[in-house]
Amino acid sequence: MFKRKSYIGLFIIIIIFSFWFIPRINNRVNDNRVSDSSRTKEISQSSKLSFINLNGESRKVPEFVFQNQDNRYVTNEDFSGKVYVAEFFFTSCPSICIEMNQNMKILDEEFGGRDDFGIASFTIDPVNDTPVVLKEYAERLNVKSQNWHFLTGKIDDVYELSNSGFNIFAGVNPAVAGGFEHQGFFALIDKNGYIRS
Repeated sequence: MFKRKSYIGLFIIIIIFSFWFIPRINNRVNDNRVSDSSRTKEISQSSKLSFINLNGESRKVPEFVFQNQDNRYVTNEDFSGKVYVAEFFFTSCPSICIEMNQNMKILDEEFGGRDDFGIASFTIDPVNDTPVVLKEYAERLNVKSQNWHFLTGKIDDVYELSNSGFNIFAGVNPAVAGGFEHQGFFALIDKNGYIRS
């Protein structure tokens, strides 16, 4: 008898949920308004970018030297006086990297012709992503801008820059598809080399 009442009570709760919440969920999906977080509202309503702080100090991109798809060495000084966007990816990535670089391509098409803009795409698979491979990858993406650098270097330097410099996780993981895992974040760096948000 108790078990039967439990089922009836559960059935009533499901019916109430269906009539009350499903139309609301459907409306949000149809309005393309799945999430209304206060963080999103704060960011979109703010006209100023914040600095990323570490131990009370604004975080600056550390010095780096990497080789680009044209076999040219590129340093953080090459981006001095420019706003640039940085990412960590690899050319054989079977998942998020494709979407990341399609989004970067939109930025490049919009701002790539400007002298005060740049893109730094650091590979997290420098053993395979040589300058030649990066050049082919850039050609497949149809990158025309001279301001988009696909960068490779020593593996320890790449991971140090990613994990400690930009605070964007990247690492080797044979258990995941592609053998590497990383966050699909971009970093925005201002003209003075500070990481912004």
